[in-house]
Amino acid sequence: LRPRPVALTVDGAGSERDVTLVAVANTAWYGGGLRIAPGADPADGLLEVVVVGPVSRRELVRTRPRLAAGTHVGHPAVTVLRGREVSLHGAGLTTYADGEPVCALPALTVCVPGAVGVVGTGRT
Repeated sequence: LRPRPVALTVDGAGSERDVTLVAVANTAWYGGGLRIAPGADPADGLLEVVVVGPVSRRELVRTRPRLAAGTHVGHPAVTVLRGREVSLHGAGLTTYADGEPVCALPALTVCVPGAVGVVGTGRT
């Protein structure tokens, strides 16, 4: 788990940084009960981008319990960004969706409000 250099652009504002993880989310939860993007709202038309900068393996293990509660976003190595369009470039890196590899970077993720209809009971 060594940090890798990436170029990250959110709504046209770009930066280059070393990262351990970048999660682009439209909902708060990852599988397995991890609340990776606690501020994500599928109804607001925005993506939440959680960026974990360089951290040691030990620090990552120590922070793991905070993922279930979503309090990891308060960690000094974690940055949270929000926007409609996210571009990520990095050599030799793969993007995943729902735990499956999708493509090698670069990747562009765009939130399109109202693009998917969801039918449910209305109960949570």
